Amino acid sequence: MIRDDIKQATIAAMKSGEKDRTAALRLISAKIKDRDIELRTSTAETPDDEIVVGVLQKMAKQRRESITMYVDGGRQELADKEQAELAVIEEFLPRMMDDAETAAAIAAIKESIGADSIKDMGRVMAELKARHGAELDMSKASKLVKESFG
Repeated sequence: MIRDDIKQATIAAMKSGEKDRTAALRLISAKIKDRDIELRTSTAETPDDEIVVGVLQKMAKQRRESITMYVDGGRQELADKEQAELAVIEEFLPRMMDDAETAAAIAAIKESIGADSIKDMGRVMAELKARHGAELDMSKASKLVKESFG
């Protein structure tokens, strides 16, 4: 499980004295714990790795946005800090599909559900998320789905 890998990495980072890595891993653990608390009231059972991947994807997206803003604002030292955190987060994310793989998955889904117009975009996106949610950047996938109908 990814959660266990994060705990082991945190212990290893603490033992080796890597302060920045330890801080990033503790931040990840805190976000996962926050998500666990949010889900206590939920009745739906969600697989643990799915929860962790969702948290990691959200954190990675936030870091990418922050990096862009810091670089645009001329704050390279803050962008470098965010980049270091992003690298730690991405270690635990599953390999993301590239554009070609995403386009192939979209084409297969469109064919399997009979989607032929932009009106079917919601159905295609829902199926794409169900089949490949952990390995896709959904904002990039949304753009590719839109283009596939264009």
